[in-house]
Amino acid sequence: MKHSFKESYGVLQRHAQTLREQREPNIDDLLQIVEESVSAFKICQARIDAVEKALEKELGEPQRETAERSPVPTAPAESTASKTAPKTASKTAAPATDDDDVPF
Repeated sequence: MKHSFKESYGVLQRHAQTLREQREPNIDDLLQIVEESVSAFKICQARIDAVEKALEKELGEPQRETAERSPVPTAPAESTASKTAPKTASKTAAPATDDDDVPF
């Protein structure tokens, strides 16, 4: 029987809640819980993979690569330059001129 993501996710939530509420593990039910949870997880994972592939197809590139191409790598170079500039300025100029170097 084919289940939807929502149904499968609901199974995972119910089983997690059941396991959290147990004071003592019910070994008799554990096998069924594990089997149903694994099956539900596989359905959820397949749906997530399908959505990721559809997004990659529509956007023309993998989503993970897009995150890696963010402007974050340029930020450390800028922050390094701004950290070294005040040190250089403080060695060559009086402390009063450091206030004049505000970049805005």
